[in-house]
Parts: sequence; structure tokens; C-alpha cells
Amino acid sequence: MTKTVLLTLGRLPKALDLARAFASAGWRVVVAEPFAWHLSRVSRAVDKSLQVTAPAIDRHCYLEDLRRIVADERVQLVVPVSEESMHVAALRNLLPLDVDIFAPSQKVLLELHDKLRFIEIAVSYSLPVPRTFPAMSADAAALAESGPHVIKPVFSCSGKGVKILKAGAPLNPDDRNALTIVQRFIPGQVYSSFSIAHKGRSVITSIYKATVVSGTVAVAFERVDHANAVRYWIERFISSADYSGFISFDLIESADGTVSAIECNPRVTSGIHFLDERDVVAAMLAPLTAPPVRFKTKTKFQQFYPCLTETQKSVFQREHAMRNLKHLLSSRDVIWRASDPLPFLLMPMTSYQILAMSIFEGLSFGEAATRDIEWTAPA
Repeated sequence: MTKTVLLTLGRLPKALDLARAFASAGWRVVVAEPFAWHLSRVSRAVDKSLQVTAPAIDRHCYLEDLRRIVADERVQLVVPVSEESMHVAALRNLLPLDVDIFAPSQKVLLELHDKLRFIEIAVSYSLPVPRTFPAMSADAAALAESGPHVIKPVFSCSGKGVKILKAGAPLNPDDRNALTIVQRFIPGQVYSSFSIAHKGRSVITSIYKATVVSGTVAVAFERVDHANAVRYWIERFISSADYSGFISFDLIESADGTVSAIECNPRVTSGIHFLDERDVVAAMLAPLTAPPVRFKTKTKFQQFYPCLTETQKSVFQREHAMRNLKHLLSSRDVIWRASDPLPFLLMPMTSYQILAMSIFEGLSFGEAATRDIEWTAPA
């Protein structure tokens, strides 16, 4: 009998990658999505798409919607995709024992999503991280006075609320609250990662760097194969945490070669686009026996429409415009597939809500895509 997987988001390209991966592995794919229309809805990989309450609006109703879908569609596996993962993890206690969620407990996810708690955990593993303090503390004020620093919400996502300030810049009274941190700014090469982990072992890790960004979110990116110090940091953390599930990091390699992680994203990131989809499901569900996960031959990818938008926005900044145009023309789109063309061809319509917020409200693509699913404060 065909098994059914429930993906708890469909609007983002990484959700489409997961849908195609499960469909190619013989699974029936159902998507739960607050948007009525979204990227994955028109994909041949998706059997059914169902609209649910946005978790940022009503967490209880959201979980009840998911519970009902699991029962009605006879779902065997629930796979969270993006920022909604923090909400979905609470579903575990509401499901029958024979239904699994591909995620650790909500407690684990929230500790890693918490920008301050993550730093504390990394320090306990003796891993390099920038000095980070609660914004209300005297230590935070001293850190801001002594050098360049970053201010960001404890539960920030998609770069929302992140500010990079010079030494001595006073802390805004609005920032001095229990849900904001101050972190030492470290100059250097920024890397991002995506891993599928099982019981403290990295089954596969892809490391990449942004080539075009919308706000602070990469919309074009290039795989990096030789960042050994970055890979070592990631594998040490996964091992120390005995972690299982999706996990991603943003890291900086400074001029002296020291690698420090600045935050953790315990979910799927754009790093999944570098993986051969035929190997992803086996890596998730049979990590001990699955063959090694292969990378795609292409090393440069883009999300075409937001990348095009960023290129157009930079038209009066010659250096940025030429660089963005170069990456726009040389990177392969993550959505286009000749055997499944509608997600790309219809994206201006299915992603209209995201694109409209990005263009008319001045939000980054990442902010627009996560505003109704983000976790911003304790329940």
C-alpha cells in the first residue's frame, strides 16, 4: 500500500524539493499550507493540497487542522519544512503512535531556534561562537560600546529585526527587552549549511555561500566543497548534541581561519537544493543502510523570480547590478523541471502573496514568506 507523507508547508522551493523527493520514492504527498495557492500546489508530485490556519495567527487551530488532516488522509509521516517546524513539533503528542514526525521534540527545536540558548549550548560543547548577551544586561551594553555588534530578536527568522551597528552605537530602548540579544560582529566569509542527521551523525551536509541576497536571505547560492573547518564545526555540534533530523547553521570563517557559528536553524534551508532528490528520502528514513547521498552536478542555483527582483532593484548600483546579473545568468533555477513545469511557469500567480509583499511593502523575500508561520515568542 502506498504510504502518505504530510508536508507542513508548500510555498517555498525547499518544500517542492521534498515533495518531488517523496513522490520519486513512491510516496503519496499531501501538503498543508496556510496559503490557498502556493508553489507546490500545481506540482505533479503533490496529490492533494489543503489550506490550514496560519500558526502565527492561532497555534491551537493550526495543530487541530494538522491533526485532522493526518486522520483524514491516513498519513504515516509528517515532515516539517521551514519556520512552521517549531509549531509542528507540538503535534507529536496529538498523533497516534504509528504516525511519526521527522523532527526532534519541540523543546530541542526551540532551544536551537533561540539565538541566545543556541550560543550557550555551543559553548558547553567547547565550540567557537561570538560573545552574545541578553540586550537588557550590562554585558550587552559593554559589548556594544567596545566594538561592532549585531542586535537581533531571540527568535529572529529570515533576518527580521537584525541590525549591524558600529562600536559605541547606543542600544535603542526598544531593543532592551527580554526577547533581544546583542552579539559581537565577526568579519569574514559567511557560510550556510544544511544537514540530515541521525543520532549524532551527519548523514549528509551541504555547505554553501550566498551570491545574491534579499535582505539577509540568499536567493542565489553556490556550493562550497572544501570548507573543511566549517564541516568539522558542524559535525562536532551534531555529535555532541546526539541530534536527529534536519539542522542548519550560519557560520563565519574569520581571517585567521577560526570558524564560529552565529546561529542555528533547526529546519530545511536552501542547502537541500544541492542534493540529488533520489537519495533524500532514504537518507531521512533509512540512514544506516542508505547509500551515500549524491550531490547534483551543478554547483550554482537560484530562486529565479526573487533573484530577478534583486537584480532589477540594484540597477542603479552598477557594481551590484553587474554582479547580480552575472549570477542570474549563470545559476540554474531550483524550481524548473521539464517533467514538472507548472511550479515555475505559474510562480508569478501561485507566489503572488509573497512577491507582492516583497515588492509593495519592501519586505525581503524571506520575511514575506515566513511572516504568518514564524515563531516569535513563547507559547
